[in-house]
Formats: sequence, structure tokens, C-alpha cells
Amino acid sequence: MADTIEVLVPGGQANPGPPLGPELGPTAVNVQEVVNEINEQTAAFDGTEVPVTISIEEDGSFELEIGVPPTAALIKDEAGFETGSGEPQKNFVADLSIDQVKKIAEQKHPDLLAYDTKNAAKEVVGTCASLGVTVEGDDAREFKAKVDAGEYDDALEA
Repeated sequence: MADTIEVLVPGGQANPGPPLGPELGPTAVNVQEVVNEINEQTAAFDGTEVPVTISIEEDGSFELEIGVPPTAALIKDEAGFETGSGEPQKNFVADLSIDQVKKIAEQKHPDLLAYDTKNAAKEVVGTCASLGVTVEGDDAREFKAKVDAGEYDDALEA
């Protein structure tokens, strides 16, 4: 019978200490091997909390399922701020470049409803609007209108 462990780990920075060590210690799995594989698969989320599900078999083999952090967490990490604006339409806390939006959209794409990078970027920009983050100096809604008009088609190609 397989055990399943669900933990949040900092992307690319998991270690054999808590929360992994105490959870994996009683199992037959090689803890350092699990840690190394988690770090390899979560390196793109450097330091951002990433949900990880570890399925462990009795023989010590394991499988990882790496989740994707919430869009807001990716935006905060990329823009370098802790808390969104209390008045997101008036007070802006950060500004993202089109390249940063594209990076977040590509990271988050598997969890989004969008079928391409352009539409994934529009979903990311929607979260920017609620956090009080501008994109390329524009209010998120203005930026989205420019994306819809095709102004960023070259930058958002997959």
C-alpha cells in the first residue's frame, strides 16, 4: 500500500529537515534522493512555496507530483513585494514587464484554462489588477486591452 505525503516546500531549496524529513523518515524511501528530485523539478520557482505530493511505495520507490504556486505568489515573487495594494485601482505596489508576465504565464499555464501563452498572460494580468500591480507602466485593464488589440503578439508568442 502506498503512502501519500503532501507538503509545501520552497522551490529549489527543499532540504531533509522539516517538513520533509519527519514525514519521509519512517518510510523506506531515500530522503536525500527525494529532496534532490524535488529541488530539480522546482528550481524554476526559486524560493516560492510549491505544493508537492509524494507517493511512496513499500519498496522505497516514489513518484512526485509538483504543483504550481498560486498566481499571486508568482507575481509577488517576480515583482519583489510582500502584500498587494489595499486600493488596487488607485495605489500600485509594483510594475511588471511583459517578459515577467510571460514568464509567470508559462509557469502557471498547466493550471490555467488558457490554451496559449497570450491568453495565459491575460489571466495573470487579471490577478495583477486585484493586487495593484501595473504592467509595462499601464493599469492591468489598460494593458489587457492592448494585448487584445494585438500590441504584444510578438512578445507573447509561445
